[in-house]
Amino acid sequence: MVAGDAYRDRGDSIDPKILAGGARIYTEVCSSCHDQGVNRAPQRYIIAQLQPETIHRALTSGVMQPMAVGLDDNQKRAVAQYITMRSFGAAEAVPPKMCAADQSQFDFDQPPPFTGWGMDLAGTHHIPDAEAGIGRANVKRLRLKWAVGFPDALRARSQPAIAGGTFIVGSHSGAVYALDQSSGCARWIFQAKAEVRTGIIVSPWTTGDRSARPLAYFGDLVGNAYAIDAVTGKEVWRIRSSDHASATLSAAPALHGNTLYIPVSSLEEGASGSPGYACCTFRGSLLAVDAATGVERWRTWFTGEATPRGLNNGGGQKYGPSGVAIWNTPAIDPKRGLLFLDTGDNYSSPATDMSDAIIALDMTTGKIRWSYQAEANDAWNASCAERDRSNCPDEDGPDNDFGAGVVLAQGADGRDVVMAGQKSGFAYGLDPDSGTLLWKTRVGRGGVVGGIHFGMASADGKLFVPISDVPDGRKHSYPASPGMFALDVKTGDFVWKALQTQDVCGGRDLCHPGYSAAITATSQLVFAGGNDGHVRAYDVKDGAVLWDVDTTASVTTVSGLVGHGGSMSGGAAPIAWKGMLLVNSGYGFAGKMPGNVMLVYSVE
Repeated sequence: MVAGDAYRDRGDSIDPKILAGGARIYTEVCSSCHDQGVNRAPQRYIIAQLQPETIHRALTSGVMQPMAVGLDDNQKRAVAQYITMRSFGAAEAVPPKMCAADQSQFDFDQPPPFTGWGMDLAGTHHIPDAEAGIGRANVKRLRLKWAVGFPDALRARSQPAIAGGTFIVGSHSGAVYALDQSSGCARWIFQAKAEVRTGIIVSPWTTGDRSARPLAYFGDLVGNAYAIDAVTGKEVWRIRSSDHASATLSAAPALHGNTLYIPVSSLEEGASGSPGYACCTFRGSLLAVDAATGVERWRTWFTGEATPRGLNNGGGQKYGPSGVAIWNTPAIDPKRGLLFLDTGDNYSSPATDMSDAIIALDMTTGKIRWSYQAEANDAWNASCAERDRSNCPDEDGPDNDFGAGVVLAQGADGRDVVMAGQKSGFAYGLDPDSGTLLWKTRVGRGGVVGGIHFGMASADGKLFVPISDVPDGRKHSYPASPGMFALDVKTGDFVWKALQTQDVCGGRDLCHPGYSAAITATSQLVFAGGNDGHVRAYDVKDGAVLWDVDTTASVTTVSGLVGHGGSMSGGAAPIAWKGMLLVNSGYGFAGKMPGNVMLVYSVE
């Protein structure tokens, strides 16, 4: 560790001898499980997204310790570097300092101000002005209060929960931190089995009830769902969300009453880029469990079981149907007894009618009440972008998943509308009772990485739509339109457009205009973190930018070392609360700038 370097990309190459040794160990010890998905072992494509430190920890003291019993430490380090193609220390940070006794007490007078990832059950990402404490009059007085650098991390994409005087947030290394809201010191640290990319949610309690034992819920990269004690950080239960080896959890679960709803996604779409991979067998689902115990209540599958479908062009076995992963947290409508969610594409032929769809489920049984397919015949996987396209399905895309969570909001006429945003760049408004299409509006150009990517927000009859539209190597008939847009909830018509015309990247690699991450809104402001590393506040009246800060600039973290952010993406939206703004910055993945800091701004 070098003082003053909480995050750095060393850029040094790995010793070829280390790589060769790691390759041999992987082939002899690891490949039989991780290349074939035996006993639910995560495939190499998945574990390659971890940091070498995380894999080394798993081999030394974690779940893989029994399999690595015959390896010495140098061999464990070699195979960790071979799998990830990263050297140790490529992303460094000192973790937050632990809290002193007077800062470590859980505050039972501060139950969660929000019901979950979407701020409310309807998934609007709307924060009431009284809760936000930030508006037009004081947003320009936001200044950095404190920053935390996450160790062994190249990205920060877990949306924090607020509860008990703490901000609870996950990290790339799999660590989950309960950070004191006033100082950023850590009250406790929990270590998950793999990266925590979902948001965190915390169960509610009655203000002042010191007998309460609230639980924090989240998921990890290899498909585990967790409930941990929010007061102590101790594990209460952990379950596998799916038996499939490629299962992952990208979206925060949703909690209503004593039922936890877990959206199940997958990384098989990427794993299938390997010519020898038998593509594809994953099928997306929504899992409902008892929130106290993790015991399954019901599961709804969104495609049938895969069966053999002949051989691909390379002679490998094909399977289908597959895919229809759930990237996002469902919206909950207790009045109708419904859950609303949207789905991803198919991974292999044949394409099915639940892919790229908006779906309503019965909250109690999981029965599908209605579905609206926004785009048919969308079967795609990573093989379609490779030189060897053996696993590319006949449909060959266009890869127009729904990644953004569904929003249930009211128009100016008081009518409820279910709204969804697609990577194609289109936004949709549907009738919540029937699934009938009310409007469809093209907001952006769309593309493999959005379009509308990870989230929208709604307030006072407007739907706020962030557009990414980064270059994706494809030809498009519609112009790229990175920026922020407001639509009328009732009609889908544009209220205003705020194209991002100013280039602040200065030619930096992996830096682009536009917004991929989830956003939040008050009745006055829209908060959005950009692909270019800037977080901005837009005026809801006309889209004027009222505040803008570059999160890639160096900051001194609570550990005393210097770190910086990067691009912002995934389901982590900026959160305004009591005059503070919480921002996770860094997304070393999918062609975006790395970083590993959580930044807390406050109004001076």
